[in-house]
Amino acid sequence: MRQHTSDCFLILHQHLCPFGQVIYVLSILCKFAIRLQICIKMGDFSFFSIFIWRCVFFYVNLQSNFKFAQIMDKSKYIERSISAVVLEAAQYFPVVCITGPRQSGKSTLIKHLFPNFIKYTLEDLDVRNYAKSDPVAFLNQTEEGMILDEVHKVPELLSYIQGIADDHPNRQFILSGSSNFALIRSVSQSLAGRVGMFDLLPMSMEETQKDTERKSLDELMFDGLYPSICAEKNIARLYYPSYVKTYLERDVREVVNVKDLIQFNTFLRLCAGRIGSVFNASELASEVGVTSNTISSWLSVLEASYVITLLHPYSGNTVKRLIKSPKLYFCDTGLACYLLNIESPVQLSRDKMRGHLFENLIVMEALKARFNKGKESNLYFYRDSNKNEIDLLTKDGNCMNGFEIKSSMTYNIDFQKVISKMDTYIKDPIGKRAIVYAGNMENTNADIQLVNYKQASKLF
Repeated sequence: MRQHTSDCFLILHQHLCPFGQVIYVLSILCKFAIRLQICIKMGDFSFFSIFIWRCVFFYVNLQSNFKFAQIMDKSKYIERSISAVVLEAAQYFPVVCITGPRQSGKSTLIKHLFPNFIKYTLEDLDVRNYAKSDPVAFLNQTEEGMILDEVHKVPELLSYIQGIADDHPNRQFILSGSSNFALIRSVSQSLAGRVGMFDLLPMSMEETQKDTERKSLDELMFDGLYPSICAEKNIARLYYPSYVKTYLERDVREVVNVKDLIQFNTFLRLCAGRIGSVFNASELASEVGVTSNTISSWLSVLEASYVITLLHPYSGNTVKRLIKSPKLYFCDTGLACYLLNIESPVQLSRDKMRGHLFENLIVMEALKARFNKGKESNLYFYRDSNKNEIDLLTKDGNCMNGFEIKSSMTYNIDFQKVISKMDTYIKDPIGKRAIVYAGNMENTNADIQLVNYKQASKLF
């Protein structure tokens, strides 16, 4: 009976930390007091040696469980802002499709939201062969929900899913993929009107608030916001070289015939050096040593793989907006830092690209805020021939919101020089205007708000 009681306390200690540890400690202290009274009466203190060994065992066990708790804490699921709209869509659509860059957390999100659904990864060769050889049998393995990861690997499945969705409206299919171009084209052709589509980018600052608060701005930009980094399962110095070699180079080979991988890597790094700049295919082509058409093809692949995003210029005329040159941004600043050969936050703090990377960070926060609400991008910038520029415009209903983005920690009146005359350049009704910067002083009540970058998500 005594051994059983001791084992129970040990189980509590191991699995109910810290509450179980408190109970365990109290149990030992009670036993110590009881035995001490007995020993005083009997004059026998031999039990102290046993008691000391129990204390040693407890301390070692406590330390190991503390380390285990730290590991478990690192692997905790980080709630994604997009969860609510995905679950809402699942109530109305028989198919939900989530696309995004590799390692952005798509599989983790889907498994968390739909824990009872069976998951099949079509990157697995055996699974893929089965799906191709007998798609009907493959899709009818369950009468409930099914998760298909990297579904663009077997696009012919989508036609069969269409038939099942029509005949069995209670069946649910959750699709995911990291190739936007291939997946969107296949889904739009086969599942029109039957699918809810969402984009999942790396973590936002709002989702990783604790991480954002404890890191400096340079650390935040250098590390980036991929889930593996935010969950402390990897570090930027090791993660991004592997990411480029394992995913980017392989994905590019699958989509386009890259004859010279060195040239493509040069193109990647030159793109990183043009963050926040207007994209010029001819200029890049001459530097890389390929044709403008090749540059445009490679750029399309990077955009489809969620490596980069293009911000189109605002114009009162929609056609003009589409034919003007866009500005280029990377979907994650950590990846951009690696491609820029920035090897530490300290180096980043002195790098000439720091301001551009800060702009990249805020533009992506705005894009994530849109995507996490299930909305399309709808982001623009303004620039005219007189070099008047507004870094970021977001359309909100009929209104256009304007944002200046500055990496400085000190406010300067010149920050609002152009944005204060926004109604002169923008034909749409003007909504909110704000300056997002790295300083701590804020003013959210003025006509032109002054906002610290950590609070930027509240603007979007």
